[in-house]
Amino acid sequence: MPLAASCGGMSRPAAQAQSSPPVEAGEEIVAVETAIAQTAAIKTDRELTGTTEPIRQVSLRSQTEGQLVSLAVDVGDRVNQGQSLGQIDDRLLTTQVQQAEAELASRRSAVAEAQAEVSDVQAQVAQLQVQLQQAIADADRLQNLADEGAVTTQQAEQAQTARLAAEQAVRSTEERVRTRQQAVAAAQAQVTAQQATLAEIQQRRAFSALNAPIGGAVLERLRQPGDLVRLGEEILTLGDFRTIKVVVPVSELELALVQVGQSVPVRLDAFPDRTFTGRVERIAPVADTVARLVPVEILLPNNEGLITAGLLARASFQASPNQVIVPERALDLGSGEEPVMFVLQQAGETVTVHQRSVEVGDRAQSEVEILNGIEPGETIIVRSSGPLTDGQTVRLSLLSETNE
Repeated sequence: MPLAASCGGMSRPAAQAQSSPPVEAGEEIVAVETAIAQTAAIKTDRELTGTTEPIRQVSLRSQTEGQLVSLAVDVGDRVNQGQSLGQIDDRLLTTQVQQAEAELASRRSAVAEAQAEVSDVQAQVAQLQVQLQQAIADADRLQNLADEGAVTTQQAEQAQTARLAAEQAVRSTEERVRTRQQAVAAAQAQVTAQQATLAEIQQRRAFSALNAPIGGAVLERLRQPGDLVRLGEEILTLGDFRTIKVVVPVSELELALVQVGQSVPVRLDAFPDRTFTGRVERIAPVADTVARLVPVEILLPNNEGLITAGLLARASFQASPNQVIVPERALDLGSGEEPVMFVLQQAGETVTVHQRSVEVGDRAQSEVEILNGIEPGETIIVRSSGPLTDGQTVRLSLLSETNE
């Protein structure tokens, strides 16, 4: 009766396995203890560290050459976009601007003179056209009189000659008009070219004024008043601190915990009593090939202006509650270096175990996270009375967990 009571206390698959016949007469079947792979979170969160940075960092570089006359800001100073920060000597450029303006005025005067000449020649054309009309009328009248015998043929021919001369004078003067108009166009082209030259010099002179390209704070001051700066040399480094950027390296195993747009609590050692709320802005598409870490960018609002650059930041990512969790001792049954587990399978009254290679994640409190190889709800072997091999027939112990 005690034996019957023990069997009655077992689960049905366990009772069937214990009652299954041995593989060979006289050979004892290995007893195994099982557990069910569960889904849970092995840890509540993952804390990853990074360093605070301004969301934008801009280098203020010289766009012209000259002596740095003044620099009104230093490291840590707050600046507004467009604010005057310094000045490069522009006296030579001012002289060049004045020379270019004088040359432009001269060329505009040349255009005016050419246009006046065109007007004069056009007036001459109008006068000659009047004379031509009179010559045509005289030639026609004298030709008619010559035909009637009222005047001599010589007089009619002289009138025709005068007509031809008048026509030639008109054509010649019209050609002078076209020539003068071409001169006007050439003078206007010179004016346009000089305007471009003047604008270029004025722009270079404007570049001598150093203005803040963004609002923020001065991070570095690389030149001092009196220095000779060349084109492209860095003078100041500015940072925009309205929003703070924190870049944390995330391992490929933890990347599944991170999503763009996700809210992330961030703690700063500089403010131990406060927790800031950030947002995942972007996840780098490429991991570090050596460390296998993926940079993740988190943005923190900094409306109060408390957070500066270079502070240690600790970002907490909530672990997924759907991790596959099994007892850690289930890994002790493998004989090789690679992590393996044995999974229980039952066909009728025959119970066998099958070896699986698994990918292991975090471990905590005698439990282990299985990233690949085991599905939730599968029955795994956590202890056995003897060595196990793939496909081996076993029997279940009274302590085994089953799905039924």
